[in-house]
Amino acid sequence: MTDWIKKALTRIVEPKGLRKGHAIALEPNPRLVLLVRFSLGMTTLLSVLEVAHLVFLHSWNSEVFAGIAGLIGTVTGVLIGRHV
Repeated sequence: MTDWIKKALTRIVEPKGLRKGHAIALEPNPRLVLLVRFSLGMTTLLSVLEVAHLVFLHSWNSEVFAGIAGLIGTVTGVLIGRHV
């Protein structure tokens, strides 16, 4: 599994009927993987935009930062919620 996002979202379960040590890996829905990729890409893009705003205009843009914080919250919620 070379895709680290897919690996992070994969859930390992041990069914009750199987012997101990025989776990099954439940892979995530491809749509979920795509959503997380998109969110991480947009977070990177907005971070670059915020840095450019700081460098060229010498001021902080709170709207861009709110977008970054929202996307980080979404990705964190998906990753934590997937493993519960």
